[in-house]
Amino acid sequence: QVQLVESGGGLVQPGGSLTLSCEASGFSPDYYAIGWFRQAPGKEREGVSCINRSDGSTYYADSVKGRFTISSDNVRNTVYLQMNSLKPEDTAVYYCATDLRLERLLPGPQYSGYYNQIGYWGQGTQVTVSS
Repeated sequence: QVQLVESGGGLVQPGGSLTLSCEASGFSPDYYAIGWFRQAPGKEREGVSCINRSDGSTYYADSVKGRFTISSDNVRNTVYLQMNSLKPEDTAVYYCATDLRLERLLPGPQYSGYYNQIGYWGQGTQVTVSS
């Protein structure tokens, strides 16, 4: 049984940094991609970033490019999201997810129609950016 557990959320001031972790267990190497998503109150779920753990390819939403970095420790089966220069509009519950199909995990409005088909989600971690 695939399990994803997020951690690292919290309260941070604008301009600050946080690193989220997504620890994965119980899946085969077929689940080679993991994505980060976020959902703010009253808003649609948004794809933030995705990593192909087999070749290291990374993908980012335009709203976070240059500020967020996704990385993977394949020994620990953990994916990280380093978030710098945080803004109040980054406030949301952040989720990691995995699926057999990479395109379901890619960030960008053109892929959002796939998100309700994603196989496995973590429980989420709250990130609040406020002074």
